[in-house]
Amino acid sequence: MGTDLELLQRAAKAAGIKIGPYAARAGGLWDESDPSNHKLWNPLTDDGDALRLAVKLGMQVCIGVRRIDATIVGDEDGQVFRGAEVKDGDLNAATRRAIVRAAAAAAMPEGGQG
Repeated sequence: MGTDLELLQRAAKAAGIKIGPYAARAGGLWDESDPSNHKLWNPLTDDGDALRLAVKLGMQVCIGVRRIDATIVGDEDGQVFRGAEVKDGDLNAATRRAIVRAAAAAAMPEGGQG
């Protein structure tokens, strides 16, 4: 689906997060959604950012035997967007990545899969 930066940019778009002009900063995106609280946003590395992203998009996260699946069902048309990651090594990192993949898929034209 692309680089980590592209995944983050698409996930931010899906979540309605306003990214500043200096988007790629020290391992994340500069979130300018709240002018009084600019902060670095990276749900690929930050558990809190990933959880807030999943909640904002109404995501279902399922930790299976071999992989993690994150799913979003569109409110308006029922379209399904999925992100999956194989459980290999760091379970938290795999879960965050599945969440970001699903969000990025929701932002892609034609609902591309992640």
